[in-house]
Amino acid sequence: MSAFPIDAAVMSKTTLPGVPLKIALVILHADAHKGGAERYTLQIAHALAGRGHQVSLLATTHAEPVAGVNPVVLQAGGRTKTARYLGFLKRLDEFLAEHPCDIVHAMLPVRRCDLYHPHAGLATEALAKGHLKHANTLVRGLSWLCNQANSRRRAYAATETEMLKEPDAPGILCLSEYVKAAVRRRFFLPEHKLHTLFNAVDLDVFAPGGDPSVRGTLRERFGIGSQEPVGLMVAQDFARKGLAEVIQAIAQLPRNSMRLLVIGKDDPARYRRQAKLAGLQDAVVFAGPTSDVRPFYRAADFMVMPTRHDPCSLVVLEALAMGVPVISTRFNGACEIMTDGTHGCVLADPGDISTLASAMRGMLDPQQRETMSVACLALRLRLDFNSHIDQLLAIYRGVKSARDRRAQSAPAQSRQPAIAQ
Repeated sequence: MSAFPIDAAVMSKTTLPGVPLKIALVILHADAHKGGAERYTLQIAHALAGRGHQVSLLATTHAEPVAGVNPVVLQAGGRTKTARYLGFLKRLDEFLAEHPCDIVHAMLPVRRCDLYHPHAGLATEALAKGHLKHANTLVRGLSWLCNQANSRRRAYAATETEMLKEPDAPGILCLSEYVKAAVRRRFFLPEHKLHTLFNAVDLDVFAPGGDPSVRGTLRERFGIGSQEPVGLMVAQDFARKGLAEVIQAIAQLPRNSMRLLVIGKDDPARYRRQAKLAGLQDAVVFAGPTSDVRPFYRAADFMVMPTRHDPCSLVVLEALAMGVPVISTRFNGACEIMTDGTHGCVLADPGDISTLASAMRGMLDPQQRETMSVACLALRLRLDFNSHIDQLLAIYRGVKSARDRRAQSAPAQSRQPAIAQ
């Protein structure tokens, strides 16, 4: 595949001043079904190409083409995930050495980039504190041992540490101030290297209103009455997102006062048992994974996710954009856009079941939900994906300008093409 081709039709859509940038977006798998980071990478690739920039998508696998974007396959063999990751790093280094570009934007730890964008939080932080997502002390201990024994997680953390301790360390795109605080705890980087770039939502896709029959149709599908208050949880990691705590909180509410609709591909077996033991088997509905969460937002009255760690939950922002009040925690960067008591509830302690139950009890009041819903819709402009791309391009240009200035001020004999900021 040729590097960085550009389509004339794409060039004609340029909306920002300045010379088009050569941008390399780096992700292990260019497949939106893999998760939020992958979906985001494909979205910004499409948006940046639509603005006339020369975008290449560097990955080991590509699920489907993106209009105007050059897919570069960095094949990495190996029998284990760790070996394939290390092989990917080697192929990436080779490609970047042969194909200089203006910006290398990496979604995972790599050896060379201009901007590092840790969507799930720092790899070093996950290795050191990932076990804290579990409430049970014994489970925490076992989780810590498993984390330390996981060679790929150790490889991620080692690569991240090597990258961020270099004198020419890349800038870091932090999804929230919550993430930025973690970076400051782990690494001594100058403040100009830390860029806050809050997650965003496509407001055309996640719009309130729509077909009014969708709400009733989905509720009917799961045996939920039209007037029953419905809480929604959308998660791929039920333990970290607090499903066990939500079920405990429902047990403190009046019997049959609400239903909980759970979306996600995680194994629900232990949570089904928990709900059954609490006599809540009819109150907790496991809907499995979905490729389109919008009907569920329309069917729900509020979202509840007492997460123990979330850099900036995109599903929370999607819910807010559709006017759905949210109950989450201060350990979720997405809550930085919320005002506690106005757009929902921001809990101080994910394990405080009584406070969680109280917040959910408040959501049983239709007047409170309606007032909060109106307030949520007022946040929409702050969540706009187009504004997010504007901010991202401003960061790109700032990073490139700073690198160009350093190159011009360096002694002529020492000047070499650079990738890292």
